Amino acid sequence: MRFIFALMVVLGACSADEPPAVDSAGLCADVVAVEVEGSPDGSYTFTVTVASADEGWAKYADEWTVQAEDGTVLGTRTLLHPHDDEQPFTRSLTGVQIPEGYSTVVVAARDSVDGYCEATLEVEVP
Repeated sequence: MRFIFALMVVLGACSADEPPAVDSAGLCADVVAVEVEGSPDGSYTFTVTVASADEGWAKYADEWTVQAEDGTVLGTRTLLHPHDDEQPFTRSLTGVQIPEGYSTVVVAARDSVDGYCEATLEVEVP
């Protein structure tokens, strides 16, 4: 059975009824939406939308990760080029294994200059 679940909650920044906060200074790569789809083999596909102030190769969103609440990285999607003309943009990562006992994960994006910032999303695992 396949499940699709999307939850947009910025940690500590807003309630579930509010849209996720985006870095107003435009310095960070911000995760603005996440969809999680379970596969019959027990792995998950994460489809993540990122907004970033890409400036060509000098500064761009270059990665996003799926992490356990304790910070353990469960999956990484490397972004190989800037997305100046495609904002926000969406990319997927398949085959993410989530260990038993984890009911939520955190998705965070990284900027090639500013690194990881505050705008992450906590997502329930279906």
